[in-house]
Amino acid sequence: MKLILSRKGFDSSAGGCPNPVFPDGSCLALPIPDDQSPIRYSQVRRHGESIGSLVSQLTGQQAFSRRGAHLDPDVIESAYPRLPGWRPVLGQHSSAQAHLANHDIGPGDLFLFFALFRPVERYRRRWRFVPGSRPFHAVWGWLQVADVWPLGDASPVPDWARYHPHLHGERSAQNSLYVSGDRLQIPSLREDLPAAGAVQALSDQHRLTAPGASMVTDWRLPAGFMPQPGKSPLSYHHNPERWRLEDSGEYCRLKCAARGQEFVLDLEQYPGVSEWLLTPGLLS
Repeated sequence: MKLILSRKGFDSSAGGCPNPVFPDGSCLALPIPDDQSPIRYSQVRRHGESIGSLVSQLTGQQAFSRRGAHLDPDVIESAYPRLPGWRPVLGQHSSAQAHLANHDIGPGDLFLFFALFRPVERYRRRWRFVPGSRPFHAVWGWLQVADVWPLGDASPVPDWARYHPHLHGERSAQNSLYVSGDRLQIPSLREDLPAAGAVQALSDQHRLTAPGASMVTDWRLPAGFMPQPGKSPLSYHHNPERWRLEDSGEYCRLKCAARGQEFVLDLEQYPGVSEWLLTPGLLS
């Protein structure tokens, strides 16, 4: 089984701002802009309401709600109208898909989605980022792969999937959908959890950026992530100078790569990370 730490959601380059953490602790990873997508931000819903106004207010661009939204990964059923048979799905293409293919990502492997977040508040009937608050990286969702569908001119997909942005516009030849199963399957997992979903509220255990860090890419991870001799480290992070074990031995620090979407780790080589995934509340 492989774990993929997958960067998905708004950031300074895609969307132009962090994703919101609401006063009740819940969060929303905003779909990045995509002019080729048939979906508009005004059509995406959170708790039954359009996110169009929210996105316009946070970006400071009134017309943002009319732009195309790359609803991907798509793991929240209520976010968009569905046809019968819908399953949570992630699309990937170009060099990022090549990276996944090179690591043989397939059935049973687990995507753990993270994004850049910052607290928001209501001010004069509008959403704004809390003044003085700092952005941080945090885990917001997951998808365990059941099927991989390579996409091409003659590649059939079921009707329920035809809305997906990776089936519209011009995409690279390296273009695939990763489709979830029904229930999450991790050895020793005692909870009955869906194979894909989003966390209900962010807590310290979802946070990747180290407390007090000046850079969002200064991560604090469980010590199980620390590279070991003769084992492949987290992809894009082979340089040992990126890693440091904290004095307590419980955590390690990582200077996370600023570029790259998919960071892959073989859990058979790093069983301590599998134990971290079993932490109650991490995937719920």
